Order: sequence, then C-alpha cells, then structure tokens
Amino acid sequence: MDFNTNVLHAGQTPDPVTGSHVSPLYQTSTYVLPDFDRAVYLNQHIDQGFVYTRFGNPTVAELEKKIALLEHSEDAVAAGSGLGAISLAAISQLQAGDHIVFGDVIYGCTFALFTKILPKLGITYTIADTSKVDAVEAAVKENTKFVYVETPSNPTLKISDIAAISAMAHRHGAKVIVDSTFASPYLQNPLDLGADIVVHSATKYLCGHGTVLAGVVASTKEFIDHIRMPYLQCFGSVLSPHDAWLLMQGMKTLGIRMERHCKNAMKIAQHLEKHPKVDRVYYPGLESHPTHNIAKKQMRGYGGMMSVDIKGGVDAVRTVMNSVKIISLATSLGNVDSLIQHSPTMSHFDMTAKARHAVEIFDGQVRISVGIEDVDDLIADIDQALDKI
Repeated sequence: MDFNTNVLHAGQTPDPVTGSHVSPLYQTSTYVLPDFDRAVYLNQHIDQGFVYTRFGNPTVAELEKKIALLEHSEDAVAAGSGLGAISLAAISQLQAGDHIVFGDVIYGCTFALFTKILPKLGITYTIADTSKVDAVEAAVKENTKFVYVETPSNPTLKISDIAAISAMAHRHGAKVIVDSTFASPYLQNPLDLGADIVVHSATKYLCGHGTVLAGVVASTKEFIDHIRMPYLQCFGSVLSPHDAWLLMQGMKTLGIRMERHCKNAMKIAQHLEKHPKVDRVYYPGLESHPTHNIAKKQMRGYGGMMSVDIKGGVDAVRTVMNSVKIISLATSLGNVDSLIQHSPTMSHFDMTAKARHAVEIFDGQVRISVGIEDVDDLIADIDQALDKI
C-alpha cells in the first residue's frame, strides 16, 4: 500500500470484541495471566505477550508495528521522548572503550548526551561534518561503534548522504544511526538507503499537534529485542499507552500535513531569500543551500523546517520574535501551527558561542517550523515583524 493508506490502515484492525472502528486504549499497568507456567514464560519472552506495561502494552505495540511498516523495518520500539529513543539506540550498543562519530550540527540535547554523559561511561567521540563523507571516514577509528547522522540537521538543515555514509561505515565495521525527525517517514526512509537504525522524536511531525512527548527507534527485530531487554526494561523510558494512542491519531494525517508543510516552507523560503533584512535562508529546497543536491537525491520533499539569519543580530531577533502574531514563540517543531525559536539560546544553548559559530549557528539566527496555515498569512506575519526592526 502507498503511504497515506499505510498510515491509516497498516497494523490496525477493528477491535474484535466490540467492533470499535478506532483502536481501544489499553490504559493498564499490568495483565492477568492464566496460569503459573504462562506467567513464567511471558516474563522471559516479553515480545510474545503482555505481562507489565513497562515491558509492553497493546496500544504501544500497535504504534510500534505502524512505525516499523512506515520505516520499512522489521520492528520498532517506542520511548517516552525523542531523547529517550536516542539514548536507547546509542547506549544499547556501547561499552567502555568504544568510540562514536557524530555530526557537527545536531540537536543540542543529543550533543550534550554525546559530549557530557557518554564520556563518563568511558566512551570517546569525534565530531565530523557529515555532509562530507571523506570527513566522516577520517574520523572513524578501529573502535568506532557507530556513526550518528542527523539529516536534515537541526538547525541549519544540513543534508548528509545516508547511502554513501552507510556504505563507508559498514566497510569499517561501524553501524549508522540516522535521526530522521525533521523529515519524517513521509520524506525519507534511512533504512532503505543503508542505515542500520532510524530514530525519531515522535513529539514532532509524527504527532503533529503538540500533545505528546514520544520517541521511536526502528531497526531489525534482533536489535529492537536487544533494546527492550534489558535497556528499556531497566531504564524505564517507556511511552504511556495514552500518549501512544494520541500519537496514532495524529499520524493519520501525516502525509497530507507534510505536503502542506513542504509547500508552505518553500514559498516562505523563496520569499525570505529576497528580503532586504535577511542575510541567509537555510532551507534544503533552495538551490542556494549547499547540500540541496543531496536532499534532491534522497528525499521526496524538503520539509517544513528552516533557519534564517536576520540582519542586526540578537536585537533584531528579539524584535521579530516579540512581534509575530500568528507564529508562536515556542520551542519544539512539527506542529500544525507555526513556531519560531532562537536556536543559540534555546535548542543549542549547551554549545559554546565559538562552537556554534563554527557550524553556522549564528547569534542572529531564528528557526521557523512552518505550519499548515494559509501561507500568505504567514508571510504577512513575518514581514510585519521584520518591518519593526
């Protein structure tokens, strides 16, 4: 089935007990087991039934099956947040003495995980420009366990060639993890391009309505089983059944939402690229974007995210962010309504100014998550805010 049919119907059937068209919400912490032998078996084979919701839940399992189908993977596991998913994917592969490579432009909290938390566990790292395969290969060592790629990257929308990086990493015996949050499964499928693991902050485009915190990991069944036991079991970063149910309701419109996000973002990016109070627009759909050709090759659209360098620095940014009327000043992204944030002091405050500037996260930069409003209204809102500088 094609995407929009899959996202509505895959992994989902009417409730066999009541015939309910919408899948029921199994809001329960535990399950009554029929006898001693079955209880022992299921506690030791948690992928074959339900014993306790920290190990698995029918509502969460339905979501995981749907994610696996959308990402063309054997299995998937849900977590209580995007960082929960990233942490599970990373830590489940590592032990003291291992090395990782990750991109020079990634989400600020992922950067903090890799540079502040993992080193305390004996993990070393090298940062590389993942838009250049040669730079990534130069960073790989004999003890490199994985290469972590965020594409499109947050917040400069840098695109990395998943197929080329995966082929290179596999030659060196390393796996590839791709954070595909900005794209969603609608725009790209990293596993089809050679990656081993894909992660999403499902809080963002998969939900689309700003109602849940959630994350997902998709990969082989062997790897997902490895995450479930013992990592999910012991870390406890599980997704609640209610949040899984809400997430699935949001996912039903993912395809049509992404079409509108992409269309609106392209028009706004083209408009701002010519605006006299804008220095630069970071949007992979623009031919001026340095990695536009990679995006054109591996993505089915360019997404709803962009960053914009506003002339006048932080003072100009403050004016714009305090003046927008339709667009909300809020962290996060991927909602049906448009959001704006100041990346240097919000999502990437963990980086030093020198480190941010080195990867083009400048002080006068705002990140816009373009929603599905009427695009002319969004352009008018941005223009009136820029006029106040």
